[in-house]
Amino acid sequence: MQGVLLVALGGALGSTARHLVNMASMRLNAMPWHTMAINIVGSFLIGIATGWLARRAGTSDDVRLFLVTGILGGFTTFSAFSLDIALLWERQATVQAVSYVLLSVLGSILAVFLGLALARAAG
Repeated sequence: MQGVLLVALGGALGSTARHLVNMASMRLNAMPWHTMAINIVGSFLIGIATGWLARRAGTSDDVRLFLVTGILGGFTTFSAFSLDIALLWERQATVQAVSYVLLSVLGSILAVFLGLALARAAG
C-alpha cells in the first residue's frame, strides 16, 4: 500500500508540473510543442533517473516508485500526445501530425539513451 501512495503522491506532483508547463506555453500555432517538449524532457529525466538508480544498489523501490513511476510518469504525457495527434489529423493537418509523431518518438527515445549514457558516465 505504501508503494501505491508514493506513486499517487509523485503522480500528483508530476501532473501538476505538466499542467504548469502547459499553462506557461499556450499554443501559438497548430503544433503542440509543449507536449512534445514534456515527452522529450520527461524521457531524458527517466533515462537519467533509471540509470542513476540502477547504479545505486542500496536504493529502495520506494524511491523508484515515487520518482520514476510517480513524478516522471505523471509528468510525461503520451495520452495527451495521442489526443494531439488525433486533433491534428481531424483538422487535416496530416504533415504536422506525421512530423509531430516522428519528432516526439525519435526525440524521446534519443533522450532516454542520452540520459542513460550521462548517468552511467557519472557513476
